[in-house]
Amino acid sequence: MRDLRIVFMGTPDFAVAILDRLIQGKFDVVGVITAPDKPAGRGRKMNESAVKKYAVKNNLKLLQPTNLKSEEFIQELEALNANLQIVVAFRMLPKVVWQMPIYGTFNLHASLLPAYRGAAPINWAIINGETKTGVTTFFIDEKIDTGNIILQQEVLIRNDETVGELHDKLMNVGSELVVKTVNQIQQNTIKTYKQPKIEQKPAPKIFTETCRIDWTAPINTIYNLIRGLNPYPTAWTILTNDDEEIKLKIFDIKKEVLSHQHFLGTIITSKNEIKVAVTNGFIKIEKLQLAGKRKMDTESLLNGFSFSKNARVQ
Repeated sequence: MRDLRIVFMGTPDFAVAILDRLIQGKFDVVGVITAPDKPAGRGRKMNESAVKKYAVKNNLKLLQPTNLKSEEFIQELEALNANLQIVVAFRMLPKVVWQMPIYGTFNLHASLLPAYRGAAPINWAIINGETKTGVTTFFIDEKIDTGNIILQQEVLIRNDETVGELHDKLMNVGSELVVKTVNQIQQNTIKTYKQPKIEQKPAPKIFTETCRIDWTAPINTIYNLIRGLNPYPTAWTILTNDDEEIKLKIFDIKKEVLSHQHFLGTIITSKNEIKVAVTNGFIKIEKLQLAGKRKMDTESLLNGFSFSKNARVQ
C-alpha cells in the first residue's frame, strides 16, 4: 500500500465536490492549487474561486500562482513533497509541473474521452443532442486531454436534461471515479490504455455569440442549444417589440412539434404562455430574463409586460 501525498488543482464548484470527497475519504491532501482572485461584478470586488473558499474553510495549504512556470511557484510546489497530483477543471499545466510527482498527475474530464476534448464538454454534449456522456480519469501528457485513460464511467442524458442538471450528475459520478482511481494508484493495481482514434467531437470554449439562438435552425437544434446553455452561460436572442429591441435570455423551455403558417421567430402569447414559431413547431418558453430585469417564469412576466402583435425574436 502506497503512502500518498496529494496536491489537488481546480477552480469551480465542480472541482470542490471532488476535493471534498477526497477530504471526506481521509486522503492526505497536502496542498491545493487554484486560480488567483479576480475582480468581478459592477463593484469590481475581488472574487475568490470556489476551491479557494473550500480550502480556506477546511484549513488546507493553498497556493494561487499567476504563473505556473515561475521559479517561486515551482519551489513552493516541490516543498509540498507530493507524490500524486489530481487536476479537475484547471489550467493547462507545464511539463515541469505535471511530471513532478512520482505517481503522476491525473485529470478528471467530464466526457468519455477522446470525445469532447476541450473546455466545455458538458455543454457541447447536450448542444449536439447526445444521449450519453460520462467522466474519464487519465494521466496528463503534453497535449490537451490526450493522455492514457485510467477509468471511465458512462452517464445517460435525458432528452429534457439541462446542462445544470447534467453538471451535477457528472460531478457526483466523477467524485466516485476519482476516489476509485486514487485507490488503484494507492494499491498499485492501476492499468491504463491509449485513447482510441475516433471521429473528433470538439468541446471548445463557449463565447457570447455561440449562445445566440438561430431561429431558422431545426426545432431540435434550437431546443438542444437552449438546454445545453441552461443555466449557464445561457442562450439569448434579440426581442423586437414595436420599435424597441431588448436582449432576452431564455432558460426553461419545452418544444411542440406542429405544422403552422407563422413566420419563423414570431412570438405567440396567451394569458400564461409564450411561444416562438420555428421550423416544424414551437419553442414554448417557461423561464426567461429581459435585459435589466430579474429571471422569472413566463406567467410573472406576462403580468407586467406587453408583447405587440408583431413581436418577434431574431
